Amino acid sequence: MCLLVLLLFGGPRLVSIFWYLVDPTRWNETFGGALIPILGFIFLPWTMVMYVLVFPNIEGFEWVLLGLGLLADALAWGGGALKGRERGYGMKMDA
Repeated sequence: MCLLVLLLFGGPRLVSIFWYLVDPTRWNETFGGALIPILGFIFLPWTMVMYVLVFPNIEGFEWVLLGLGLLADALAWGGGALKGRERGYGMKMDA
């Protein structure tokens, strides 16, 4: 249990690597190939973890979990853009 909490605080990419090493058959049943998990690992890690969690029966509350994963990814991407803007990265307009 403690290891799971540490992995969750470590981020979705650590969770997916650990989960794949522990239960690779679930990942193979969920995706079938390697391209989608690699893209998910790079761009939408929380959504990918939630999808693997709810894969066999996606109905009802499982859609809420997928939405939360997508929201977490959107906030991660958007939060990074906002922090970059606060730091002054991006276009500078000199007058």
